[in-house]
Amino acid sequence: MAVKPPRDPQDVGYTLPTLLAIGVHLVVIAFTLIRLPSTPAEPDSSSIVQATFVSTETFTDQAQQITEQQAALNSAAEPAESEPAPESPSQAEQAAEAEAAAAAQREAEAAARAEQQARELAEAQAEAEAEAQRREQEAQRAAEEQAAEQRAREEAEAQRQAEAEAQREAEAQRQRQREAEAEAQRQREAEAEAQRQREAEAEAQRQREAEAEARRQREAEERRAAEAAEAAMQRQLAGEAEAAANAQQAQQAANSFINIVRRAVEQAWVIPPGASNSMSATIQVRLGPSGELLATSVVTSSGDSAFDRSAMQAVEHAAPFGELRDLPADQQRNLRQFNLRFTPGDVR
Repeated sequence: MAVKPPRDPQDVGYTLPTLLAIGVHLVVIAFTLIRLPSTPAEPDSSSIVQATFVSTETFTDQAQQITEQQAALNSAAEPAESEPAPESPSQAEQAAEAEAAAAAQREAEAAARAEQQARELAEAQAEAEAEAQRREQEAQRAAEEQAAEQRAREEAEAQRQAEAEAQREAEAQRQRQREAEAEAQRQREAEAEAQRQREAEAEAQRQREAEAEARRQREAEERRAAEAAEAAMQRQLAGEAEAAANAQQAQQAANSFINIVRRAVEQAWVIPPGASNSMSATIQVRLGPSGELLATSVVTSSGDSAFDRSAMQAVEHAAPFGELRDLPADQQRNLRQFNLRFTPGDVR
């Protein structure tokens, strides 16, 4: 609420002239009332009444009463046309009355001037009060405008600070959101990395297990292969031993059969005369299943047809070779064809 400023000192100065004007009017009216009874002429009763109550009326009514009193005196001084002239007063009284009337006129004029001055002062005071009120209102409006501007500035500043705070809070919230998202991303990446490591470890474990299983299978296969190879080797060795034994036995049997044939042939061979020890002929012998002679042929000639023919005849004379039937069948097949080398000293 605005505080009313103190009254202008000029307004206080208007009160003293007004009081002076009122005092002057009162003096004039009192003087008139005192002087009027000495006048022989009877004044109008209305004038006396007006003079009696003038002290309780306003300044404007007092001036009006004085004017009316002056008019009454003037009308009393002039004789009425319709009425007979009254008894003429003395010349001194008339002069006194005229003086009193002139004084009253002067007082009335002074009162009028005082009233005019009072009105002017009142108007000036009213104008001053209006101006003061206008200034007060203007000052109040200015103060209100200034206060409104201050409030507006404060509200704008508060709004700006609130917006800045809201912006800072929003930025902080966005920063927290970014940090939370970054942390969540780091956690996702860490979890993904951990998952990749777990999968890689599991894959490595599976690979190791697969390699171990493959190694076990290879080792088992190698053991089985080694065992199979060993068994095969043993069988081969046994077979070879058996084959060697069989071969040896067969060879012994073959050698025995060949020796039988050789001895028989040697006994049947008649060496032609003139044959030298350096002569040699190789004869191929083919036998039948029972050891019978099927054919003979010269493989390597000695250069002497008689020598070659004698060798062939010796085989023919020694046949058949029935010992062939005593040999195993496979050996019989191997011994049904063989070669004999004839030299004068030996048959091989």
